[in-house]
Amino acid sequence: MAALSGCTSAVSLQPAAAANDPACADITVHLPASVSGQDRRWTDAQATGAWGDPASVILTCGITPPGPTTLPCTPVAGVDWIIDDTDAPRYRVTTFGRVPAVQIYLDNDVVSSADVLDTLSRIVATLPTDGSACTDTASATASATP
Repeated sequence: MAALSGCTSAVSLQPAAAANDPACADITVHLPASVSGQDRRWTDAQATGAWGDPASVILTCGITPPGPTTLPCTPVAGVDWIIDDTDAPRYRVTTFGRVPAVQIYLDNDVVSSADVLDTLSRIVATLPTDGSACTDTASATASATP
């Protein structure tokens, strides 16, 4: 039996405030076995996912949806993502316009951010939208100027 249990332990995470949202349960059951060449690992928190050993991709569903921001926002496979690269090569990407929101931490030295977002966007796209979408900050600033 010990050989079947594997040798990696669960990734210890904290659930988000809205982790019990049924939409997060739907996301969690559809998470893939691998992302960008990294195998999925068990987590000890509701509505989370992790891949790699050590974890190079961590997903949390149920975070509070972010408001407007000046951080870059990029659409991938029908999902808008706010990209925070202040701790590069580790990135924090957060859905924009989805309720509940999803946040992904990824290590761009280990995984391809494009692969991660392409794979996970297809699953996250099932979350309800609130009508918000990415806006180019240059055009938003220009349209706000009288």
